[in-house]
Amino acid sequence: MSELFDNLDHRRAIIDRRDLAAQLDAIAAESSDSGTRRRAMVDLLKAALEDGRAEIERRLLERPSSGRVAANAMAFLIDQIVRLSHDFTTGHLYPSANRSAGERITLIAVGGYGRGEMAPHSDIDIGFLTPFKQTSWTEQVIEAQLYTLWDLGLKVGHSSRSLDEMVRSAKEDLTIRTALLEGRFIWGDRALYDQASARFDAEVVAGNARAFVAEKLAERDERHKRMGDSRYVVEPNVKEGKGGLRDLHTLFWIGKFIHRVRTVPELVGAGLLSARELRQFERAENFLLAVRCHLHTLAGRAEDRLTFDFQREIAQRMHFADRPGKSSVERFMQLYFLHAKSVGDVTGTFLAHLDDQMAARGRRFLPTIRRRPGKLHGFVLDRGRLALPSDDFFQQDPVRLVEIFALADKHGLEIHPQAMRQARHDAKLIDARGVRRIPRANALFLDVLTSPRDPETVLRWMNEAGVFGRFVPDFGRVVAQMQFDMYHHYTVDEHTIRAIGLLADIEQSRLQEDHPLSTAIMDQIHSRRVIYVAVLLHDIAKGRGGDHSVLGAELALRVCPRLGLNEAETETVSWLVRYHLLMSATAFKRDLADFKTILDFAQVVQSPERLRLLLVLTVVDIRAVGPGVWNGWKRQLLTELYDAAEEVLRLGHKQRGREQRIASKKEAVAAQFGFDQKVFDKVAKRLPESYWIAEPVEVIAANLVHIRQAGDAPLHIAAVPDDDRGATLVMVLAADHPGLFYRIAGGIHLAGGNIIDARIHTTRDGLALDNFLVQDPLGRPFDEPGQIGRLTRAIEDALANRHKLLPKLEARALPRTRAEAFRVAPNVFVDNKASNRFTVIEVNAQDRPALLNQLAYALFQSKVTVHSAHVATYGERAVDTFYVTDLIGDKIDSAARVKSLEKRLLEAATSQSEEAVAA
Repeated sequence: MSELFDNLDHRRAIIDRRDLAAQLDAIAAESSDSGTRRRAMVDLLKAALEDGRAEIERRLLERPSSGRVAANAMAFLIDQIVRLSHDFTTGHLYPSANRSAGERITLIAVGGYGRGEMAPHSDIDIGFLTPFKQTSWTEQVIEAQLYTLWDLGLKVGHSSRSLDEMVRSAKEDLTIRTALLEGRFIWGDRALYDQASARFDAEVVAGNARAFVAEKLAERDERHKRMGDSRYVVEPNVKEGKGGLRDLHTLFWIGKFIHRVRTVPELVGAGLLSARELRQFERAENFLLAVRCHLHTLAGRAEDRLTFDFQREIAQRMHFADRPGKSSVERFMQLYFLHAKSVGDVTGTFLAHLDDQMAARGRRFLPTIRRRPGKLHGFVLDRGRLALPSDDFFQQDPVRLVEIFALADKHGLEIHPQAMRQARHDAKLIDARGVRRIPRANALFLDVLTSPRDPETVLRWMNEAGVFGRFVPDFGRVVAQMQFDMYHHYTVDEHTIRAIGLLADIEQSRLQEDHPLSTAIMDQIHSRRVIYVAVLLHDIAKGRGGDHSVLGAELALRVCPRLGLNEAETETVSWLVRYHLLMSATAFKRDLADFKTILDFAQVVQSPERLRLLLVLTVVDIRAVGPGVWNGWKRQLLTELYDAAEEVLRLGHKQRGREQRIASKKEAVAAQFGFDQKVFDKVAKRLPESYWIAEPVEVIAANLVHIRQAGDAPLHIAAVPDDDRGATLVMVLAADHPGLFYRIAGGIHLAGGNIIDARIHTTRDGLALDNFLVQDPLGRPFDEPGQIGRLTRAIEDALANRHKLLPKLEARALPRTRAEAFRVAPNVFVDNKASNRFTVIEVNAQDRPALLNQLAYALFQSKVTVHSAHVATYGERAVDTFYVTDLIGDKIDSAARVKSLEKRLLEAATSQSEEAVAA
């Protein structure tokens, strides 16, 4: 038996080939009919395959982290099935007593199967080799064997080639070349396999190492780009993602091609891995293989994306338990990301060894940086990269562990992978020698953090080396820590480093188009150090239990003085960390037209400098959550809140009185859009003062056109795409009546729209003028005529009561399997202090189609009037806020009514019954 499977105990418990071979011989003896024989063979092998898989799964559950053993066991099982099938096919289905020299055949395993690593539902990559062009007998045997494997329910990737065809295909195609590189003899003519192996080495491999390495690294970079180019995405691809199994495979392929090694441990002898790096490689591979095997088993298919719904189950299977402040699934995923980081570490040093070997043959393989800065404080340049003069250089002065990154940033240098490896090894010196208390070390760290060049890249290097987490131990606690929700795309440390990079981009005016206000005010900020340190610390207390904003503010009071910030700067950083969610919560959940919202916000902020800092921190925090989270509507709301709060903070009161502001807005609308004055005055008189305060100039102009177009019609619906806000403005002018809001919301949902904001107005002549900002399911405006037509028809049908809304909504609701991994307990808050005129109701619930419609119907049942609605979603969590009064316009302050309202809304947030959405 191959040494590949020496780690498998009790192999016959998985499959007993001898016993099965005897049973197959008995089958052949019982009948001479080939069809009967074949069906009996398939039945026997199918039962053996199922039993073998069950035994492998049983062993995996007993030892849930033994990934390599499980993967080897699966390859071993398939080997025996293939061998038995081949022997039966050549011996009993298509026997040939006198075969010619051309009627030889060898079966080889290629790809992952060739490596002996198979998850339960991996493809079986198999090759059939013949010495020359296929004969009729070899064609029959190959076809029969493939049909057998397919009948067993196996997914087979196969090729049938002569030796000449094999060589030609391998030369032409990188994928084939890589697959054959891992070719392994399974069964058949051993001499033919040896001949094929020798020709592959001589004609495909020899002299082509440099080209192969270049192609594999380019292929790896393209794959990383396709998979998100980060090993810290919270739903990683275990096989193809950055830091996944394919990255380890790439290293092995390169080593095998250059040095013709057969196993990973042989890479040590080849000089491409050290013994320590080999252990890292094997630990990471074993863990990732275990995760992939569990993933395939749970999915019942070949599935490599570790989505939220599988993460919890695999954490349980692998015996992770909850700990204070950190759930079992978060602990499991933290270990996953630490292994993914380890894959990155091994890759870096492997490529450094490879580069040295290539350079010894004449030239460097990796690109060279040719700058030669003069003052390197004892560090040296090794072919353009910052390197160490000796292995004990960090031990002589551990501050150099920080200094190397400061020099790399200052001079724009790469750090030599060998220096990175030594930094990882020596990072523990930071604990032992009191480096954190040395002012020079803290000054160097602050230089990197606040660099006007590229702090994101250098901080990421520092994090990869383990120096970042050692120097700022509170940051070390969030390294590789995931946030188990559908909102955050990255681990906490990756999110933080990305936010720092975005801050640098804003300061350098590289994101001026996306963030014009933030870019403009960066020049006005008094202390750059404050904003950079605040971004570093804003999420640093996550995973500790309790409010991470409060705990983080306390941590900031300890960390900032150590970094060299003065008392005033420390206080400001602590305040920013404490309130880093305030601006987004106010902008996205509250009515900014309600002046008390602005006053309450300004009362907490207290100074224009804090306001500037808070805006920038809010922007980079949202942007760093992940792709697609930032949009024009969020920019609009944050700008609106910033402008209103700045006016209050600068003057202590509003610059202009209410009447002046209304008159000013009317002038702006009339001037900007060229309305005839008489027509404008006539339409404007129909709109109450509150409307002019609430709506921006562009919306007012669109509404006035809408009102003119409506004429005397009892109902008029219009939709206008608004690219600045990234949404479509849907305007409904209708006779006001109870239930109007929930019906419009239901119609919009039915057309596939998501409502992100709603303003409800009543004209002086009793008509309802409702404005909705709507996006499609991908977060884009409805902008095609067909889409807009479908949207307006759906609203018309809902208002005309042409059908029951709930059955229609349920029929179009898409399953949300990923969201089912989460449970958001619904909560209702009724607040009579947040507004002078309205009762403010905030509902937190699990997001689902038509939730807003159901909540609006519950408010209708409770006999309250909705004046505005604000919708925010954070992954699986929806936060819907309503500004309401009773039917005569008063606040809802009766304790009994408040309790009844809370109960009804909780039922609506929880239930999807027909009572929640009326006809």
